[in-house]
Amino acid sequence: QLQLVESGGGLVQPGGSLRLSCTPSRFTLDYYAIGWFRQAPGKDREGISCISTDGGRTNYADSVKGRFTVSRDNAKNTVYLQMHSLKPEDTAVYYCAASYGISGTLHSYEYDYWGQGTQVTVSS
Repeated sequence: QLQLVESGGGLVQPGGSLRLSCTPSRFTLDYYAIGWFRQAPGKDREGISCISTDGGRTNYADSVKGRFTVSRDNAKNTVYLQMHSLKPEDTAVYYCAASYGISGTLHSYEYDYWGQGTQVTVSS
């Protein structure tokens, strides 16, 4: 079973920053677009960012645009989500997902492999 592993979550104060990482288990990311999603308690899963296989194309939900940046280092087989100016409403479990051979979308149904998620809590 191919899977992804997220790391870097935690507790941060409003206005703070975190960087999430996404690494695959037993496959390389070179040919996969990567999406970042989040799910807050009682809410639907939300697509927040995606990046193409070569990193040349990215997309963001309006809720995070200008605050979050997605990037990838294929040599390290890792995708990152840098989050700045965090708000309490960013509190959620964050997931990364991989989709073979597409440029990346914010739709969860496009993705084949998922991680278990990492908790991000923004609170004073």
